[in-house]
Amino acid sequence: MTWTVAWSWQAEGRIATMASVEGGVLVSSGLRLELLEANGTTRWQVDVPFKVHAAQASQTTVGLLAAHGFYLLNTSDGTMVNEGRSAPGGFSDLSARPGGGWALAGRRGEIHLFSQHGRGIRRVDSGPVRRLIGWLDREHLLWQDPEGFLWCGRLTGDDRKRKLEDRAWSWCSSLQEGRLLLQSGDGGLWEGVPHPFGWDMLNRLEYDSLEPMSAVRGGDGWWVLGIEGHLISMSQSKEADASSTPLTEGMNLGDLLVLCTPDAMATATREGLVRRWTAPHLADAEREGRYKAASDAAMARNWEERRRMFVRAQEAEDIGKLSLAIELYEALGRTEDARRLLKRQKEGCE
Repeated sequence: MTWTVAWSWQAEGRIATMASVEGGVLVSSGLRLELLEANGTTRWQVDVPFKVHAAQASQTTVGLLAAHGFYLLNTSDGTMVNEGRSAPGGFSDLSARPGGGWALAGRRGEIHLFSQHGRGIRRVDSGPVRRLIGWLDREHLLWQDPEGFLWCGRLTGDDRKRKLEDRAWSWCSSLQEGRLLLQSGDGGLWEGVPHPFGWDMLNRLEYDSLEPMSAVRGGDGWWVLGIEGHLISMSQSKEADASSTPLTEGMNLGDLLVLCTPDAMATATREGLVRRWTAPHLADAEREGRYKAASDAAMARNWEERRRMFVRAQEAEDIGKLSLAIELYEALGRTEDARRLLKRQKEGCE
């Protein structure tokens, strides 16, 4: 049981970045963006004035970083949602916020918060950021600083940050299913489950000779793209010879890796060769992914009907008007959000 290449595609120029979008792959090559469907056909392609160096999908939009700006495109046809936003020095990374919205790492030591539709909310003093790791929940964002330390910020209007621990990591994956893959200074690989004050779990893995470039967590566990251009499974038995698998034998897969669905991922070389990998033995996980996609589509339709009330609730929460936000969340039936804010309101009174 293994992964095989479903199709490959050659971009016209060098690839700057790649992102998973609705089961397909968005490729930034030169001054062109192209969205490839799961079967390899092109949904749309658009030309842009600046090279896009980072991208991420959220609901029905794709967030892009290019030059000093932040832009949003519709996933359906590639049209612009707005005219874009910029900041002195520009942005280095972006992360979609659970429930809607965006966090962008500025190059001058600040994290910029935006609404789902690209309206600026406020800036948070974070210090220099190497990369945004991901959200523990809507309030808590993890990032890594240039020295390798992990930080957690509580972004609630009364913004706070704390260092997760006094240990620096040479490399860190993005947060996936609440888990991180990390490399310590001695070259050891670790898997951890972080929380705002430390770790729920942190275990060393039996892989010490791997230099990771990127990692994704598929239906059968972690896959790591190493500096040699090979894909290595972290769930293989210790005795298995990873170098003999079809994913690594005689192939240089590049240094870009994204997870499309639980049973599909894509790799790309900077020279423009994109490969989509599928795993027939993960058909159940793929079906679950399809069910989730259908559920997400239904939620998106409801979202359009209730969007304005939800946006009002988010904005009220972001600027500290908790009572109004609680009323709006309750009206939307979002009891967990209402309880969360009631707890925050109570903590603020103590």
